[in-house]
Amino acid sequence: MTEESQEPRCACDAAPKLIFACSGAADVGHISDLAARKLAAEGVGKMFCLAGIGGRVSGIMETTKAASAILAIDGCPLDCARKTLEGAGLTEFDHLRLCDLGMEKGRTAATPEHVERAATAGRGRLLT
Repeated sequence: MTEESQEPRCACDAAPKLIFACSGAADVGHISDLAARKLAAEGVGKMFCLAGIGGRVSGIMETTKAASAILAIDGCPLDCARKTLEGAGLTEFDHLRLCDLGMEKGRTAATPEHVERAATAGRGRLLT
């Protein structure tokens, strides 16, 4: 052990709360992306890379496994974010579907009101 490794360290940093958005090409995917970015900007959680989960990038996988909470935001019933996390063996997460909030793929513009509605639903899940 080096002298540096024997020094006491603060253990006050909590594991991160991570947010994964489907960020798909449809309007509801855009809303899920914007809502995740809004939550991250507010400090509610950290937006993280869903593609890194799909690609099984080691650092992204390890950080995700160590997270204190995970929120997957899907725009439509295809549940791509949820399926990507589950396909990587991750099962402990909360799942928000914008279609369950009445947002319909191909019919819901990415307005500030829709983004706020999605962010409010996500906020409630990460702060509980």
